[in-house]
Amino acid sequence: MTITSDAREHRKIDVLRIVTRFGPLIFLVGLMAVFALMNPNFLSPANLFNVMRQISITGLIALGMTFVILTAGIDLSVGSLVAFSGMVAAVVAKGGTANTLSLGAASHSGYGWFGALAAALVVGTLAGGLQGLVVTRLKVPPFVVTLGGLTVFRGLTLTLSGGGPISGFDASMRWFGTGLVGPVPVPVIIFGLAALLCHVVLRYTRYGRAVYAVGGNAEAARLSGLRVDRILVSVYLIVGFFSGLAAFVLAARLNSAEAVAGIGYELTVISAVVIGGTSLFGGIGSVGGTVIGAALIGVLVNGLVLNNVSSYTQQVVIGLILIGAVAFDRWLKSRARLS
Repeated sequence: MTITSDAREHRKIDVLRIVTRFGPLIFLVGLMAVFALMNPNFLSPANLFNVMRQISITGLIALGMTFVILTAGIDLSVGSLVAFSGMVAAVVAKGGTANTLSLGAASHSGYGWFGALAAALVVGTLAGGLQGLVVTRLKVPPFVVTLGGLTVFRGLTLTLSGGGPISGFDASMRWFGTGLVGPVPVPVIIFGLAALLCHVVLRYTRYGRAVYAVGGNAEAARLSGLRVDRILVSVYLIVGFFSGLAAFVLAARLNSAEAVAGIGYELTVISAVVIGGTSLFGGIGSVGGTVIGAALIGVLVNGLVLNNVSSYTQQVVIGLILIGAVAFDRWLKSRARLS
Protein backbone atom coordinates (compact mmCIF):
# COMPACT_ATOMS: atom_id res chain seq x y z
CA MET A 1 0.00 0.00 0.00
CA THR A 2 1.44 3.34 -1.05
CA ILE A 3 1.13 6.54 0.93
CA THR A 4 -0.36 9.38 -1.10
CA SER A 5 1.21 12.83 -1.23
CA ASP A 6 -1.79 14.26 0.68
CA ALA A 7 -1.26 11.76 3.50
CA ARG A 8 2.45 12.59 3.68
CA GLU A 9 1.66 16.30 3.77
CA HIS A 10 -0.94 15.76 6.50
CA ARG A 11 1.57 13.77 8.56
CA LYS A 12 4.18 16.51 8.07
CA ILE A 13 1.71 19.13 9.31
CA ASP A 14 0.84 17.01 12.36
CA VAL A 15 4.51 16.63 13.27
CA LEU A 16 5.00 20.37 12.82
CA ARG A 17 2.08 21.08 15.15
CA ILE A 18 3.43 18.71 17.79
CA VAL A 19 6.88 20.28 17.65
CA THR A 20 5.37 23.77 17.77
CA ARG A 21 3.26 22.94 20.81
CA PHE A 22 5.56 20.67 22.79
CA GLY A 23 9.02 21.67 21.54
CA PRO A 24 10.23 23.28 24.79
CA LEU A 25 9.02 20.32 26.85
CA ILE A 26 10.69 17.83 24.51
CA PHE A 27 13.91 19.82 24.70
CA LEU A 28 13.69 19.96 28.52
CA VAL A 29 13.24 16.19 28.84
CA GLY A 30 16.07 15.55 26.41
CA LEU A 31 18.38 17.95 28.24
CA MET A 32 17.63 16.28 31.57
CA ALA A 33 18.39 12.88 30.06
CA VAL A 34 21.75 14.10 28.74
CA PHE A 35 22.79 15.61 32.08
CA ALA A 36 21.64 12.47 33.93
CA LEU A 37 23.92 10.37 31.74
CA MET A 38 26.82 12.78 32.26
CA ASN A 39 26.39 13.02 36.04
CA PRO A 40 24.28 10.51 38.05
CA ASN A 41 23.83 13.08 40.85
CA PHE A 42 21.78 15.29 38.55
CA LEU A 43 18.53 13.37 39.16
CA SER A 44 18.97 13.13 42.93
CA PRO A 45 16.01 14.61 44.86
CA ALA A 46 18.29 17.10 46.61
CA ASN A 47 19.62 18.45 43.31
CA LEU A 48 16.19 18.62 41.66
CA PHE A 49 14.79 20.57 44.62
CA ASN A 50 17.83 22.83 44.37
CA VAL A 51 17.06 23.48 40.69
CA MET A 52 13.45 24.32 41.51
CA ARG A 53 14.55 26.66 44.31
CA GLN A 54 16.95 28.42 41.94
CA ILE A 55 14.34 29.03 39.24
CA SER A 56 11.64 30.22 41.64
CA ILE A 57 13.01 33.78 41.85
CA THR A 58 13.44 34.47 38.14
CA GLY A 59 10.39 32.30 37.48
CA LEU A 60 8.18 34.69 39.45
CA ILE A 61 9.40 37.62 37.37
CA ALA A 62 8.97 35.58 34.18
CA LEU A 63 5.28 35.09 35.01
CA GLY A 64 4.80 38.85 34.99
CA MET A 65 6.98 39.24 31.90
CA THR A 66 4.69 36.79 30.08
CA PHE A 67 1.82 39.29 30.36
CA VAL A 68 4.04 42.09 29.03
CA ILE A 69 5.45 40.14 26.08
CA LEU A 70 1.98 38.85 25.18
CA THR A 71 1.10 42.49 24.45
CA ALA A 72 4.25 42.83 22.29
CA GLY A 73 5.98 44.84 25.02
CA ILE A 74 9.21 44.34 26.94
CA ASP A 75 10.54 45.24 30.40
CA LEU A 76 14.31 45.55 30.74
CA SER A 77 14.14 47.08 34.23
CA VAL A 78 13.09 43.99 36.21
CA GLY A 79 16.56 43.21 37.58
CA SER A 80 17.07 46.72 38.89
CA LEU A 81 13.52 46.81 40.22
CA VAL A 82 14.19 43.60 42.15
CA ALA A 83 17.20 45.28 43.74
CA PHE A 84 15.26 48.45 44.61
CA SER A 85 12.19 46.63 45.95
CA GLY A 86 14.38 44.28 47.99
CA MET A 87 16.31 47.18 49.47
CA VAL A 88 13.12 49.00 50.47
CA ALA A 89 11.84 45.77 52.02
CA ALA A 90 15.09 45.42 53.98
CA VAL A 91 14.87 48.99 55.27
CA VAL A 92 11.30 48.36 56.44
CA ALA A 93 12.23 45.02 58.00
CA LYS A 94 15.19 46.52 59.87
CA GLY A 95 13.51 49.81 60.72
CA GLY A 96 16.15 51.90 58.98
CA THR A 97 19.58 51.75 57.42
CA ALA A 98 21.57 51.63 60.67
CA ASN A 99 23.70 48.54 61.34
CA THR A 100 23.29 47.45 57.75
CA LEU A 101 26.05 44.86 57.97
CA SER A 102 24.77 43.29 61.19
CA LEU A 103 23.60 39.71 60.78
CA GLY A 104 21.64 39.86 64.01
CA ALA A 105 17.91 40.49 63.81
CA ALA A 106 16.72 42.73 66.61
CA SER A 107 13.17 41.76 67.49
CA HIS A 108 12.27 45.25 68.76
CA SER A 109 13.19 47.12 65.57
CA GLY A 110 11.58 47.21 62.17
CA TYR A 111 8.14 46.16 60.98
CA GLY A 112 8.68 42.45 60.47
CA TRP A 113 8.18 40.27 57.42
CA PHE A 114 4.65 41.50 56.69
CA GLY A 115 5.72 45.13 56.49
CA ALA A 116 8.71 44.16 54.35
CA LEU A 117 6.55 42.12 51.98
CA ALA A 118 3.97 44.89 51.68
CA ALA A 119 6.69 47.46 50.98
CA ALA A 120 8.30 45.32 48.27
CA LEU A 121 4.96 44.69 46.55
CA VAL A 122 3.87 48.33 46.70
CA VAL A 123 7.20 49.64 45.38
CA GLY A 124 7.36 47.06 42.60
CA THR A 125 3.75 47.60 41.53
CA LEU A 126 3.96 51.39 41.57
CA ALA A 127 7.23 51.38 39.63
CA GLY A 128 5.79 49.05 37.02
CA GLY A 129 2.62 51.11 36.73
CA LEU A 130 4.61 54.32 36.32
CA GLN A 131 6.52 52.81 33.40
CA GLY A 132 3.25 51.62 31.89
CA LEU A 133 1.84 55.16 32.08
CA VAL A 134 4.90 56.57 30.35
CA VAL A 135 4.51 53.97 27.58
CA THR A 136 0.81 54.69 27.04
CA ARG A 137 0.47 58.40 27.81
CA LEU A 138 3.73 59.71 26.38
CA LYS A 139 3.91 57.07 23.62
CA VAL A 140 7.53 56.22 24.41
CA PRO A 141 8.53 52.72 23.22
CA PRO A 142 8.65 50.15 26.06
CA PHE A 143 12.27 49.32 25.23
CA VAL A 144 13.35 52.92 25.85
CA VAL A 145 11.20 53.42 28.96
CA THR A 146 12.34 50.27 30.70
CA LEU A 147 15.95 50.73 29.64
CA GLY A 148 15.80 54.06 31.44
CA GLY A 149 14.10 52.35 34.37
CA LEU A 150 16.96 49.87 34.55
CA THR A 151 19.35 52.74 35.31
CA VAL A 152 16.98 54.75 37.51
CA PHE A 153 16.03 51.90 39.84
CA ARG A 154 19.64 50.78 40.20
CA GLY A 155 20.62 54.34 41.07
CA LEU A 156 17.82 54.59 43.64
CA THR A 157 18.98 51.33 45.20
CA LEU A 158 22.54 52.60 45.54
CA THR A 159 21.32 55.91 46.96
CA LEU A 160 19.08 54.23 49.53
CA SER A 161 21.69 51.74 50.72
CA GLY A 162 24.82 53.85 50.30
CA GLY A 163 26.15 51.13 48.03
CA GLY A 164 26.23 48.44 50.73
CA PRO A 165 23.97 45.54 51.72
CA ILE A 166 21.37 45.44 54.47
CA SER A 167 21.58 42.12 56.25
CA GLY A 168 20.14 40.24 59.19
CA PHE A 169 16.40 39.52 59.16
CA ASP A 170 14.33 37.65 61.71
CA ALA A 171 13.54 33.95 61.34
CA SER A 172 9.96 34.56 60.24
CA MET A 173 11.15 36.52 57.20
CA ARG A 174 13.97 34.13 56.37
CA TRP A 175 11.45 31.28 56.30
CA PHE A 176 10.02 32.60 53.02
CA GLY A 177 13.39 32.08 51.37
CA THR A 178 14.85 29.08 53.16
CA GLY A 179 11.90 27.28 54.79
CA LEU A 180 10.43 23.94 53.82
CA VAL A 181 6.91 22.54 53.73
CA GLY A 182 7.67 18.85 53.94
CA PRO A 183 10.48 18.34 51.43
CA VAL A 184 9.39 21.25 49.22
CA PRO A 185 11.14 24.65 49.55
CA VAL A 186 8.81 27.55 50.30
CA PRO A 187 9.99 29.60 47.27
CA VAL A 188 8.94 26.71 45.02
CA ILE A 189 5.47 26.68 46.58
CA ILE A 190 5.13 30.44 46.11
CA PHE A 191 6.19 30.12 42.47
CA GLY A 192 3.79 27.22 41.88
CA LEU A 193 0.81 29.06 43.36
CA ALA A 194 1.64 32.21 41.40
CA ALA A 195 1.95 30.21 38.16
CA LEU A 196 -1.43 28.55 38.78
CA LEU A 197 -3.07 31.92 39.39
CA CYS A 198 -1.55 33.44 36.24
CA HIS A 199 -2.61 30.42 34.18
CA VAL A 200 -6.22 30.76 35.34
CA VAL A 201 -6.24 34.51 34.68
CA LEU A 202 -4.84 34.23 31.16
CA ARG A 203 -6.81 31.20 30.05
CA TYR A 204 -10.18 31.50 31.74
CA THR A 205 -10.92 35.20 32.29
CA ARG A 206 -12.09 38.05 30.10
CA TYR A 207 -9.00 40.00 31.08
CA GLY A 208 -6.75 37.21 29.82
CA ARG A 209 -8.51 37.17 26.47
CA ALA A 210 -8.12 40.94 26.27
CA VAL A 211 -4.36 40.64 26.82
CA TYR A 212 -4.09 38.18 23.92
CA ALA A 213 -6.28 40.41 21.75
CA VAL A 214 -4.13 43.48 22.37
CA GLY A 215 -0.99 41.53 21.58
CA GLY A 216 -2.48 40.03 18.43
CA ASN A 217 -3.70 43.33 16.98
CA ALA A 218 -3.90 46.41 19.19
CA GLU A 219 -5.83 48.48 16.66
CA ALA A 220 -8.44 45.76 16.11
CA ALA A 221 -8.75 45.36 19.88
CA ARG A 222 -9.32 49.12 20.24
CA LEU A 223 -11.98 49.11 17.51
CA SER A 224 -13.74 46.23 19.25
CA GLY A 225 -14.12 48.32 22.38
CA LEU A 226 -11.19 47.25 24.54
CA ARG A 227 -9.40 49.85 26.66
CA VAL A 228 -6.01 49.11 25.16
CA ASP A 229 -4.06 51.67 27.18
CA ARG A 230 -5.51 50.39 30.46
CA ILE A 231 -4.60 46.84 29.55
CA LEU A 232 -1.05 47.89 28.66
CA VAL A 233 -0.64 49.73 31.98
CA SER A 234 -2.02 46.70 33.82
CA VAL A 235 0.57 44.30 32.42
CA TYR A 236 3.38 46.55 33.64
CA LEU A 237 1.68 46.69 37.03
CA ILE A 238 1.68 42.88 37.04
CA VAL A 239 5.35 42.49 36.16
CA GLY A 240 6.18 45.12 38.79
CA PHE A 241 4.16 43.22 41.39
CA PHE A 242 5.98 39.98 40.66
CA SER A 243 9.34 41.76 40.67
CA GLY A 244 8.53 43.01 44.17
CA LEU A 245 7.48 39.54 45.29
CA ALA A 246 10.66 38.03 43.84
CA ALA A 247 12.71 40.73 45.60
CA PHE A 248 11.21 39.81 48.97
CA VAL A 249 11.82 36.09 48.47
CA LEU A 250 15.39 36.72 47.28
CA ALA A 251 16.21 38.94 50.28
CA ALA A 252 14.70 36.34 52.61
CA ARG A 253 16.71 33.57 50.99
CA LEU A 254 20.02 35.44 51.13
CA ASN A 255 19.27 37.04 54.52
CA SER A 256 20.46 40.20 52.82
CA ALA A 257 19.34 42.88 50.35
CA GLU A 258 22.16 43.93 48.05
CA ALA A 259 22.59 46.79 45.62
CA VAL A 260 23.93 44.35 43.02
CA ALA A 261 20.94 42.01 43.29
CA GLY A 262 19.15 41.16 40.07
CA ILE A 263 21.97 42.01 37.67
CA GLY A 264 21.38 40.05 34.46
CA TYR A 265 17.89 38.92 35.50
CA GLU A 266 16.33 40.63 32.48
CA LEU A 267 18.18 38.29 30.11
CA THR A 268 17.26 35.18 32.11
CA VAL A 269 13.61 36.20 32.45
CA ILE A 270 13.09 37.16 28.82
CA SER A 271 14.89 33.97 27.76
CA ALA A 272 12.56 31.85 29.90
CA VAL A 273 9.46 33.47 28.40
CA VAL A 274 10.63 33.30 24.79
CA ILE A 275 12.09 29.79 25.03
CA GLY A 276 8.75 28.74 26.54
CA GLY A 277 7.02 29.69 23.29
CA THR A 278 5.74 33.23 23.91
CA SER A 279 6.22 35.30 20.77
CA LEU A 280 8.11 38.59 21.08
CA PHE A 281 5.61 39.95 18.56
CA GLY A 282 2.70 39.39 20.94
CA GLY A 283 -0.53 37.42 21.01
CA ILE A 284 0.96 33.92 21.36
CA GLY A 285 2.18 32.19 24.51
CA SER A 286 1.18 30.60 27.79
CA VAL A 287 2.10 30.44 31.45
CA GLY A 288 2.82 26.73 31.12
CA GLY A 289 5.37 27.47 28.44
CA THR A 290 7.02 30.08 30.65
CA VAL A 291 7.31 27.59 33.52
CA ILE A 292 8.93 25.08 31.16
CA GLY A 293 11.25 27.79 29.82
CA ALA A 294 12.32 28.77 33.34
CA ALA A 295 12.87 25.11 34.22
CA LEU A 296 14.88 24.59 31.05
CA ILE A 297 17.25 27.43 31.88
CA GLY A 298 17.55 26.22 35.49
CA VAL A 299 18.33 22.69 34.37
CA LEU A 300 20.83 23.98 31.81
CA VAL A 301 22.72 26.13 34.34
CA ASN A 302 22.66 23.40 37.01
CA GLY A 303 23.86 20.74 34.59
CA LEU A 304 26.68 22.94 33.36
CA VAL A 305 27.76 23.67 36.94
CA LEU A 306 27.74 19.98 37.84
CA ASN A 307 29.97 19.37 34.85
CA ASN A 308 32.38 22.16 35.85
CA VAL A 309 31.53 24.53 33.00
CA SER A 310 32.55 28.10 33.81
CA SER A 311 29.97 30.80 34.50
CA TYR A 312 31.25 32.76 31.49
CA THR A 313 30.49 29.88 29.17
CA GLN A 314 27.06 29.51 30.76
CA GLN A 315 26.16 33.04 29.68
CA VAL A 316 27.28 32.28 26.12
CA VAL A 317 25.14 29.14 26.02
CA ILE A 318 22.02 30.87 27.37
CA GLY A 319 22.43 33.73 24.89
CA LEU A 320 22.79 31.34 21.96
CA ILE A 321 19.73 29.38 23.07
CA LEU A 322 17.70 32.60 23.24
CA ILE A 323 18.70 33.54 19.68
CA GLY A 324 17.99 30.00 18.52
CA ALA A 325 14.58 29.96 20.21
CA VAL A 326 13.49 33.18 18.49
CA ALA A 327 14.82 32.00 15.11
CA PHE A 328 13.08 28.62 15.54
CA ASP A 329 9.83 30.36 16.47
CA ARG A 330 9.97 32.47 13.32
CA TRP A 331 10.77 29.43 11.17
CA LEU A 332 7.86 27.43 12.59
CA LYS A 333 5.43 30.28 11.97
CA SER A 334 6.63 30.71 8.39
CA ARG A 335 6.18 26.98 7.75
CA ALA A 336 2.73 27.09 9.31
CA ARG A 337 1.70 29.93 6.98
CA LEU A 338 2.99 28.05 3.96
CA SER A 339 1.08 24.91 4.92
